[in-house]
Amino acid sequence: MAAPVPPSPRGPAAQAPTPVPGAAATLAISCRGVTKVYAEGGTEVHALRGVDLDARTGELLLLVGPSGCGKTTLLSVIAGVLDVTAGHIEVFGRSVDGMSSGEKTRFRKDNIGFIFQQYNLLPTLTAAENVAVPLLIQGLARRAAIARANDELAEVGLGDRTTSYPRQLSGGQQQRVAIARALVAHPRLIVCDEPTANLDGETGGRVLEMLKRVAVARDRCILLVTHDTRVFRYGDRIAEMLDGRIIGMHDGGKDWHHG
Repeated sequence: MAAPVPPSPRGPAAQAPTPVPGAAATLAISCRGVTKVYAEGGTEVHALRGVDLDARTGELLLLVGPSGCGKTTLLSVIAGVLDVTAGHIEVFGRSVDGMSSGEKTRFRKDNIGFIFQQYNLLPTLTAAENVAVPLLIQGLARRAAIARANDELAEVGLGDRTTSYPRQLSGGQQQRVAIARALVAHPRLIVCDEPTANLDGETGGRVLEMLKRVAVARDRCILLVTHDTRVFRYGDRIAEMLDGRIIGMHDGGKDWHHG
């Protein structure tokens, strides 16, 4: 049975809001007092402890910290995959915690692209068919969806691998297919959960460079969870987490090591 997570000794001062420079119109994500508690048997496990966080369009924001600190849980409640226990989340002005399950599903379909550690490509579909899946879900005709998927694959440097199956691609190529799939429906928020964890340092760096080149836009925000210190320099800002709290904000664009 998991033991309760003790309160952070850093106290309330460490949990001050993390404001974003610029006009309020650029705010993509606003979290205030976000708490997530899991019940395991007779024990409560506090995964998030009153998190305050702002993120803006046009930036790649990294969530970093040791395993179990709440990074993926925070990503999941922002995307509406998990419900919060307390607190308030707005994404592009919409109250995520106030949505029904069906409303969250529609909101994710229309606004959020996902990039996962394990790529999550369908093995029986070609690269183009995998990338086209979000468009088909939105009701776009197959021919038009495949054409747009081919264009997106060209953007990530895989224009010559559109008919390849996942088993015929390297890990880095599969992750680029996953990035193309996340981008093809032009979502305003991209959430990435450890996208370089299964890649060597050189390949991971190339994937992050490509992600910044094709995904960062004035009207889009990228939120990326990682504990891979090799990719910290690709972030515009870095939110450091520990014991379910954000304990510091750091400038990106350089090598930086937490801890």
